[in-house]
Amino acid sequence: MEKAKEAVSNPSNTGIKFGTDGWRAIIGDQFTFDNVALVAQAYAQYLLEHQGKRVVVGYDTRFLANRFAQRAAEVLAANGLQVYLARSYLPTPVLSFAVKHLQADGGVMITASHNPAEYLGFKIKGSYGGAATPALVAEVEKHLGAEPKKASATVHSFDVRKDYYNFLAQQLDMEALRNYSGVMYHDSLGGAGAGWLAGFVKHAGLKLELRELHAVPDPMFYGVNPEPIPQNQFTVMTVLKAEEDPTFAAVNDGDADRIGAVLAGGINFNSHQIFAVLLKHLHRKGLSGRVVKTFSTSKIIDKLAHKLGLELLVTPIGFKYITDEMLKGGVLIGGEESGGIGVAGHIPERDGIFNALLLLEAVIHTGKSLGQQFAEIEAEVGFKHAYDRIDLHLPSMEQLKQVMEKVQTPHPIAAQQVSGSENLDGIKWLFNDTGWLLFRASGTEPVLRIYCEAQDEKTVKAVLAEARKLVGL
Repeated sequence: MEKAKEAVSNPSNTGIKFGTDGWRAIIGDQFTFDNVALVAQAYAQYLLEHQGKRVVVGYDTRFLANRFAQRAAEVLAANGLQVYLARSYLPTPVLSFAVKHLQADGGVMITASHNPAEYLGFKIKGSYGGAATPALVAEVEKHLGAEPKKASATVHSFDVRKDYYNFLAQQLDMEALRNYSGVMYHDSLGGAGAGWLAGFVKHAGLKLELRELHAVPDPMFYGVNPEPIPQNQFTVMTVLKAEEDPTFAAVNDGDADRIGAVLAGGINFNSHQIFAVLLKHLHRKGLSGRVVKTFSTSKIIDKLAHKLGLELLVTPIGFKYITDEMLKGGVLIGGEESGGIGVAGHIPERDGIFNALLLLEAVIHTGKSLGQQFAEIEAEVGFKHAYDRIDLHLPSMEQLKQVMEKVQTPHPIAAQQVSGSENLDGIKWLFNDTGWLLFRASGTEPVLRIYCEAQDEKTVKAVLAEARKLVGL
């Protein structure tokens, strides 16, 4: 299969590039009001070409995000579109829900998701309430460079908080949730998820004791990158050390479309483990369908899907590819290594708030902690899971290209025999049936990502250390 391209330069020479989920850049450098207007104009022209009339715009908690959203909304409105701008910050999945709920033809979310605080971004949503497909993005890119219109026009406001909560409640076992009086933590990392899970608990009248961390929005994300991975979860991991099962913490990224988790004892529960538990939980609820995962996601998903008799599809990295499959229908769950997971019955979108509630539901239904549930899955499929990833920054895109050429030919590494390779998105070295090593270049910046799954943490560390030496970093 042809190697997926993460980003494509557009012919307008604006320097604006769309990656796996929208365009992102440093605030005040490339992410400027003028460039936001350019992208908004390109999207407006796409919408008009497809007879679009209504569009919704939202934003996260980053520096000037509300102002950039206002600028985008003004340009869209100047093109004759009916524009609705969020009254306050909101998670990306809520913006996606608003597209469907308000019967809009598309949406814009001003967010840089999990990227560092100095970044902002422009995410496009389709009329179906999910990430823009590669085909949709390609059409928008064709219009980049067109002069933004400046006519004065009305921009309306919207607030769908209660409607979103009611929508979530329709998909959850509310009787079980209302009867549960345990403890759960939520860490929004100061991002757009702040207050949203607590709002649902209050709205639904749950007995649950929800303890919030970093619940006050902070444009600097309390000094960490807003990505729910161990190096950014020091606070919540420290707090959870004093807790006992089945208490856990749900952790969201900057725009709350991704989810991470921390178990009692301060133990990280990674995205692969979350994916597996949710897959088993949905199947236990009597749901069925295809399982879709991205190229960098655990082999345990393959084995569990097979065990449950479910079809598995592997896509390139980027949730937009999962969205493509969800729009075809018949998908039970789709997920990626970065913690983005979409499920049947919901919008075709990642939703870190909804997934947190599904994890709680799984704990309540089984009476077992998330860790216990995953251990049972490992035993059931006969596969032990250990995983880690490192991101290496190179001086230039040319050097990144040279490194990728260097790793195209697999060979034994850290005592692991290589049985073959795959190149759906990057180059993956296969360790028979015990794990894999993936080298993948970013399409938008000189960053090499190296992923590894093996049977134990010691092997993962050894393989990643040797891989780092191999590429000379």
